[in-house]
Amino acid sequence: MIDALPARGGLALSAPDEISAIAECIGAAMRGYKAMTATSGPGWALMIESVQYALMTETPLVIALVQRLGPSTGGATQGAQGDLLLAEHATSGGYTIPMLAPSNARECADLTEIAFAWAERLRTPVVVLSDKEVGMTTERVDFTDGSSSPETYAVGTNGNNGTYYFNRPGDIPLFTAVGGATRVIATGSAHDKRGKLQKNSPETIDVLRHLEEKIRLRAHELEIVVEDIQPEARTLVISYGVTSRAASSAVRLARDSGLNVSHLSVKSLFPLPYAALDRALKGVESVIVPEENLTGQYRRIIAPYIGNRVLRGINKIGNMISPSEILRAIRVTP
Repeated sequence: MIDALPARGGLALSAPDEISAIAECIGAAMRGYKAMTATSGPGWALMIESVQYALMTETPLVIALVQRLGPSTGGATQGAQGDLLLAEHATSGGYTIPMLAPSNARECADLTEIAFAWAERLRTPVVVLSDKEVGMTTERVDFTDGSSSPETYAVGTNGNNGTYYFNRPGDIPLFTAVGGATRVIATGSAHDKRGKLQKNSPETIDVLRHLEEKIRLRAHELEIVVEDIQPEARTLVISYGVTSRAASSAVRLARDSGLNVSHLSVKSLFPLPYAALDRALKGVESVIVPEENLTGQYRRIIAPYIGNRVLRGINKIGNMISPSEILRAIRVTP
């Protein structure tokens, strides 16, 4: 990136630590530039305070989080899918951080571009949640069919009202870049619609509600899934990340042996893809969720929406989940 971006009018910095990296990206984003950084679980833990600042200041930002095994420093060369809950629930107040999950190199590229679009449109940090196997797998990707994006955000002004003014909680204020003719107040503290510090005034509470409402009200527009549905299937496999590749193979093998099974590969983990879940669950009696973690983190999140269906997890750490393990679960699921 350090070599390639200057030729495209960009800049890549090698930051001394993760806190500096995300702070530099927030500063660049506030100036109106597209900005992203990347890390793994330990680095994400250091970035959380600044992620919350970006959320409160409604600063567009993309963070690639490549998961690896274990808490703390963990196993740097071992894969896992264990950071999902930490990444999504990192904020005080439980605000939704939009999160995308690629399963291969092409999706890394495509979903990162979508992440920038979401960050700009929603004025929010967006996480691209990958995993070690995807991050360290070499695959050829053809970019000749793609189109380049603008180098800076579409900026505007809310007149004399400031950069946080909205009429309804679901509205998204125009992004005003720092350094222009309009004064911008950027504070991580609770504030009113003009950016002035307040504690718990009605307007400040409206601003705090707005941070969630602008995401929640657009949840149906943000759904990205791959639906491989058989109308007569009674079993559904739900997967994300690199495990979706094993799940796709397992579903194909199951069908080859005469079993009816559907597969929902989720690319947009949060906000939850409610409409896609509703479609995939029609007529289904059993749901299988394979995840490379101990407790079934995404399974726990979607469990309330499964109803009275049988919900099973395939969980493993230290090694990838194989198609044969998922196929075995499909065969024994009632």
